[in-house]
Amino acid sequence: MPAVSATHVLRNLALGACLAAAAASGLAQQYPNRPLRLIVPLAPGGTTDIMARTLSQQLAGSLGQPVVVENRAGAGGTVGTDLVAKSPPDGYTLLIVSADTYTTNAVLYANLPFDSRKDLKPLSILAASPSILTVHPSLPAKSVKELVALSKTRPRDLNYGSGGTSGVLRMELLKFNTGMIITNIPYKGSGPALIDQIAGHVHVGFFNMVATLPQVQAGKLRGLVVTGGKRAEQLPNVPSTVEAGIKGFDENVGYLMLVPSATPGAIVARLNGDIVKVLHRPDVKSRLASEGSEVVGSTSEQAVAVVNQLIDQWQDVVRKTGIKLQ
Repeated sequence: MPAVSATHVLRNLALGACLAAAAASGLAQQYPNRPLRLIVPLAPGGTTDIMARTLSQQLAGSLGQPVVVENRAGAGGTVGTDLVAKSPPDGYTLLIVSADTYTTNAVLYANLPFDSRKDLKPLSILAASPSILTVHPSLPAKSVKELVALSKTRPRDLNYGSGGTSGVLRMELLKFNTGMIITNIPYKGSGPALIDQIAGHVHVGFFNMVATLPQVQAGKLRGLVVTGGKRAEQLPNVPSTVEAGIKGFDENVGYLMLVPSATPGAIVARLNGDIVKVLHRPDVKSRLASEGSEVVGSTSEQAVAVVNQLIDQWQDVVRKTGIKLQ
């Protein structure tokens, strides 16, 4: 058998890379030529679902194809996320999820069927918005300090609703940092948990501002604190976590859109460009601002860096608090 030179091998590898690049370029030029699916891995009515439906119609106009929102709830968001991770990497199946949900699932689920760092590629950080700690108006607590004190007088009675791993980890971190005593009642999404809190079946909630803001403004829930370093413009009477001296909630990230990691770079670039363009339309920015969100529209590379940073951060929180899924 004749020897194969290193030069010959390298030449074949270069030719293969050129052919793959040409194929990807051709695919991107034809993209998209059919409807896209936008998977929401949580129940309808929650904050992520609201964000998805706000953006889907605008993206459809920009991409020239329908963008169909599908709710695939289950296992705290991992069912829908796994569906996207295992979808063909052709740019036709997208995932929208809160950064909290995506990154807390990565550290709280021991045997995820996908690798959160490797199997999905963030397209962009869409928008940042704070979370609001709320209580039902029947609860006699008008500050976090009063809620903590009340929890110690009713240690077997007080409860909170969580709509996934992010809600659990957020509340458990709050408990760790304040000494609050409160029991978790899990739901398939923040929407159902919020409905039960408004009805008085759940005492406390710690949800994203997008879904919670109208309920606080209408007096159906009482806001105690918003995450971040400043008060929310829409709720000037509610202090921030930094102002209230509560550690661990200094930054707000918000929502991500992702695709399978093997999606060609040209398609990733096309989707990122359309997403950023849509997000910065005056009507979209205005609508998101009215709901309590601030447009970000990052690059894919920036989104990847933030996801890795958050996973590292939540891993540190789990080590410190010993939080485990029940």
